[in-house]
Amino acid sequence: MLMGQDMYYLGGQMSFWGATVIISLASAIPVVGDTIVTWLWGGYSVDNATLNCFFSLHHLLPFLLVGVGLLHLATLHQYRSNNPLGVHSEMDQISFYPYFYVKDLVGWVSFAIFFSIWIFYAPNVLGHHDNYIPANLMPTPPHIVPEWYFLPIHAILRSIPDKSRGAPVLSHSS
Repeated sequence: MLMGQDMYYLGGQMSFWGATVIISLASAIPVVGDTIVTWLWGGYSVDNATLNCFFSLHHLLPFLLVGVGLLHLATLHQYRSNNPLGVHSEMDQISFYPYFYVKDLVGWVSFAIFFSIWIFYAPNVLGHHDNYIPANLMPTPPHIVPEWYFLPIHAILRSIPDKSRGAPVLSHSS
């Protein structure tokens, strides 16, 4: 879900340079890395083709996630979930409807109300101020630093100067 949400915001400085750095990590793949980067960018840099592609994916991924969730629910409804105790008696089972259904419905409605209020009345609360500066391909602003949740990844990439060695270390770090 985060990937679908982040794909749209490539117009500002933070997101533009973030997309440039993250996509260019694919160039560390031997032989085909540069081709993959050019294909993902739709050219030789983040450009209008990249924005169009990521804009489309930004709107497509949530529908795919909902589809996967519905398939998961349909599978659970048809085959039931596994019981870790190994009890297969109908007497010891709780039906999905109404018990779990109502519980999940209350959670989803609460979630929808809370985030609807947040989205409609304070949409820019967690937005980065540098994303309101139009992206410029030429100069990298010196004050751009990664978000706090990307700092460990940033530290790994900065500690190894060679990208072809830094990307594998990054993939094995978690």
